[in-house]
Amino acid sequence: MSGEVEARVRKYLERDKNGLRKELLKILLEGKKFTTNEIHEILAKKGYSISPRGVSAMVGLISARLGILKTELGEKNRYYLKSEYADLVRRIVEEFDDTS
Repeated sequence: MSGEVEARVRKYLERDKNGLRKELLKILLEGKKFTTNEIHEILAKKGYSISPRGVSAMVGLISARLGILKTELGEKNRYYLKSEYADLVRRIVEEFDDTS
C-alpha cells in the first residue's frame, strides 16, 4: 500500500512546475491542522500566486488522489497529513529539494 502512495506522491511532485506543490506538502509536514484559507495565506506570504479556490482544489486533489490527508470536519474544514505518511512524504520532498 505505501508503495502505491509513494508512487502517487512522486508523480504529483514530478508535475510540479513552480514549486507550489512541494511547498504545500512542506506546510502539511509541519504536523498542524490547516484550513484552506490558512494554507492560502502561507503560500501568498511565500510569494506564490494562487487563489483560495486553487488551494482548495489542490488540497482536494491531495486528499482524494494521494490519500495522505485527513479532514477534520467543522464550520471550516481543517486538513492535516496522516501521521503514518509523514516520514514517507518528508523523504520524498527532501529528495525533490535536492534535485531542484
